[in-house]
Amino acid sequence: MILIRKNIKCGKIKIKLFLKSIILFLLIYFNYSFASDLEGSHTSMKVLDKISSKNTLIQLKNGKEIRFKDLLIKSIKCKNSEFDDNPEITAYIQVKDLTNQDKDDVFVFNGWMFSSSPSIKPFDHPVYDVWLIGCY
Repeated sequence: MILIRKNIKCGKIKIKLFLKSIILFLLIYFNYSFASDLEGSHTSMKVLDKISSKNTLIQLKNGKEIRFKDLLIKSIKCKNSEFDDNPEITAYIQVKDLTNQDKDDVFVFNGWMFSSSPSIKPFDHPVYDVWLIGCY
């Protein structure tokens, strides 16, 4: 009789441990899959030519460079916000001015760009203006 009680206690402990490990696995799995849905593989930006006053929509794959007139634009990474009520899109962007002959200044812009607050770290160029539109 004592042996049966010990086996029942061991069985209950194993079941509890098994259920806790399944719950932990599910939490990690869903958290990872939710975070991967937030990151996009393409970045969408608008470029304004201040001289001609024309907007151009640019869509580029992350990690690839695109040449737009005198600029070489590269998006490293983009991410959508977790909150639907106040959407925020962030992207790590690098922009080179190809007309600049000074080899000390490699990038005109190198950093995170925010769709809702472009003035946090502004893109400063005399001819062009670039701002972030989307991440998909």
